[in-house]
Amino acid sequence: MKKILKLIPGLFLLASLSFTYSQNLSKKQMLELTSNWEGERFRDGRPKVSESILERMKAVSIEEAWVVLKNEGYLNQFEGNWQPLHDNSPFVGRALTVQYMPNRPDISDQIKKTGLENGEVGNTNSWPIDRLVKYDVYVADGFGKIIDGTLIGDNLGNAIYAKSKTGVVFNAASRDMEGLSQIEGFNAFVKGWDPSFLKEVMLLSINYPIRIGAASVMPGDVVLAKKTGVIFIPAHLAEKVVTTSEIVRLRDLFGITRLKEGVYTPGQIDNKWSDEIEKDFSKWLEDHMNELPVPKEQIQELLKKRTW
Repeated sequence: MKKILKLIPGLFLLASLSFTYSQNLSKKQMLELTSNWEGERFRDGRPKVSESILERMKAVSIEEAWVVLKNEGYLNQFEGNWQPLHDNSPFVGRALTVQYMPNRPDISDQIKKTGLENGEVGNTNSWPIDRLVKYDVYVADGFGKIIDGTLIGDNLGNAIYAKSKTGVVFNAASRDMEGLSQIEGFNAFVKGWDPSFLKEVMLLSINYPIRIGAASVMPGDVVLAKKTGVIFIPAHLAEKVVTTSEIVRLRDLFGITRLKEGVYTPGQIDNKWSDEIEKDFSKWLEDHMNELPVPKEQIQELLKKRTW
């Protein structure tokens, strides 16, 4: 009996590891942790922000997104200090999260064994790539490892871009900068570049909550990666970020236009607008709807919601 009791903790550990290998939160857990999201989801429950929102997100600045998140109480969504493959090639997508840890043979051997038994192919750092779909971003916590912490090279980079058409965000390193730079449209935000191969690193989970530097990241968060850094936008706030940015963009353009025309003074534009200016802004939107840097449909929706 005592021998059986001693075996029970080990059985629980193996069950836990098997669940970890399954890579995802259970659908129930995913729904609970992303309960504010009311839109479409992937089969495993990961929020699926629409492609139209993702396309509109490309015009949003990091600062605009940060202000919206701050006002909503999300203070830990930005991480800076990257070494991007390309400085001026921003990208947007939905986070597919991956956690790596320093290698521990008893755990990593079990994960590899179970993975291979369940149809995984190749090294564990290629397993997340098999799950990618268009507009996904491979976001990995590689615990900041640079030497021997290179999660991909140009072969895996080509596979990632073929599936996602976006890029990667790694709290770790990458190798083969020259080869990766030849993948048109691909970008990598990493903490360093190194010629070494990945060693003494084990895959722990896919599509679990992870930490990227100072930021907390959930599967399905919208990843906005720009020269300033990377911000991870909770799925349920993505549309608000986009809409707020578009309104700010339109108001700024209107204000600059009217200042150049001498219609208003700087003091009038820089302060809370009067009802007269607000009405002028609405009329200006209607008159220039086809010329503005915001989709016509979004301007029409904005005008419907205005109460003046």
